Amino acid sequence: MDDAAFEIQLVLDGHRQIIAWLLGAFLITFLVTRAVVTMIRAGRGPFRNTTVGGVHVHHQVYGIFLLLGAGTLELTYRPGAPWVQMIAVVFGIGAALTLDEFALWLHLDDVYWTPEGRRSVDAVLIALVVGLLLLIGANPLADESGEGALAVALTISVNLLFALAAILKGRTLLGVVGVFVPVLAMFGALRLARPGSPWARRMYRPGSRRLERSLRRFSPGRRNRWDRIVDVFAAPRP
Repeated sequence: MDDAAFEIQLVLDGHRQIIAWLLGAFLITFLVTRAVVTMIRAGRGPFRNTTVGGVHVHHQVYGIFLLLGAGTLELTYRPGAPWVQMIAVVFGIGAALTLDEFALWLHLDDVYWTPEGRRSVDAVLIALVVGLLLLIGANPLADESGEGALAVALTISVNLLFALAAILKGRTLLGVVGVFVPVLAMFGALRLARPGSPWARRMYRPGSRRLERSLRRFSPGRRNRWDRIVDVFAAPRP
């Protein structure tokens, strides 16, 4: 390995170390937060909801301030070790607290323990998958083919379009992971859309064969492995 390659490897290893700190803080915070909120709901332990002037302060508020603080420190000072690892931990904590109430962003209502609140767990688990992909070195913008910049830009753009199509079809996990693993984005984009997805509402006419296939394929009450994972942390599906 020549000196240039060795230096690049050191930089990559440093980035992965930061991601590891961020991901660890994110996962631990999510698990602790769900445990604390479960205890509050059951009336066990010393924890209680925080209120200010009679207003319930959701834990995403703390997360937003932590994200703003971590981002400001990183962009302003660009610190080295060990401060950059500490900022990564703060960012991971803030991200977990914020994404744990992702459903509140969508519904502008406290749906934490309702079926709609499962969206929060979906968001957290997808973020964990993306973090793991980054940790193992997956990079959607990497150029390892030796092709020109135009060809690389075109390839990345096409893959992002496939990923967007998969997400619009309700295949969110395939779409997000497909940003890093292009074949999954293509697979999700070519698959049948879920009935309530933006793609189905726009492209599948009422009474059309594709809509009927979608309704049969994703019938009410249908469950998969992902649902069983979400069940561990959230209210059951209706």
